[in-house]
Amino acid sequence: MRILVTGANGFIGRVLVQRLLTTGVLSGKPISTLILLDKELSDFPEDNRLRRSVGSVSDAALLRRILADGIDVVFHLVSVPGGAAEQHYAQGYEVNLQASLELLEQLRQQPAIPKLIYASSVAVYGPSLAGRMDETARTHPEMSYGSHKLMVEVALNDLARRGEVDGRAVRLPGIVARPRAANGLRSAFMSDLLHAFAAGEPYCCPVSPQATAWWMSARCCVDNLVHMAQVDKSALGDQHVWQLPLLHLSIAQVIDALAAVYGEHRRELITFAPDESLEALFGRFPAMSAPKARALGLRHDGSAAGLVRNALNPSARTRRAGVANYSAGDLAHETD
Repeated sequence: MRILVTGANGFIGRVLVQRLLTTGVLSGKPISTLILLDKELSDFPEDNRLRRSVGSVSDAALLRRILADGIDVVFHLVSVPGGAAEQHYAQGYEVNLQASLELLEQLRQQPAIPKLIYASSVAVYGPSLAGRMDETARTHPEMSYGSHKLMVEVALNDLARRGEVDGRAVRLPGIVARPRAANGLRSAFMSDLLHAFAAGEPYCCPVSPQATAWWMSARCCVDNLVHMAQVDKSALGDQHVWQLPLLHLSIAQVIDALAAVYGEHRRELITFAPDESLEALFGRFPAMSAPKARALGLRHDGSAAGLVRNALNPSARTRRAGVANYSAGDLAHETD
């Protein structure tokens, strides 16, 4: 089996590549070739299954060379993040939209129908959300990032309808805990809070304790990407875009889970200086129900405790007794 991962050097991409190398199979078939595409590829293991393609996904000629020997599965992860895409429209347009459409066009020309797992985003819904959300929620993006993601979903749906690409888009929530570096994500505070608490460092949170967001660990995200790649096509029916199940948690609930692992005394390191505009975009998410996705086998981290465990992987010696003993209030507010 030949697999391509775009954005392989990114946060989710690196976790996915390691998972595929470790398992060595997908849909019961051995992975013979794993092609990594990104502008930089560093610190990957020496493995004879790996093929490194350094360059931009927007390079159509590079894509043609990569796909020349055929491809079975593509995990399309690369993107210019929301804040950066809004600030640098041309770059976001080139990578998030044009390159994705070019990839779809080249995939439809493959002799055998390839499978495309596309990392879309909850940004397609926009900031004006209903009091409760489910898989039928209307899309109304108000940032270029979400608009481009939605456009690619439409194109993917069309080619899947035509039977030319086995397209499967999954809408990702905020994925944690991303490395602490400038990454163009306005929602970076979600990861920064986790890292600071785990490290015992002061952190000023730019949203209030009551702010609610949609959360998922990178480990859980990769579980879902791999699972979606392995679901039998007959189980998907005519649906090609899926909202992943997710955790609906307040900042206060996440801090409670962190304190249970790393110690109550670290709460005093967290202060708050809410940015109203930021909280309006990333701190007022309602509950989200995804029963169809869960029936398909997709999942979330289970609870705030599970999120912290999967996102930060605290060692056994740092866990306090009773870490798993959470009240109902600590659990996810996703309902089916």
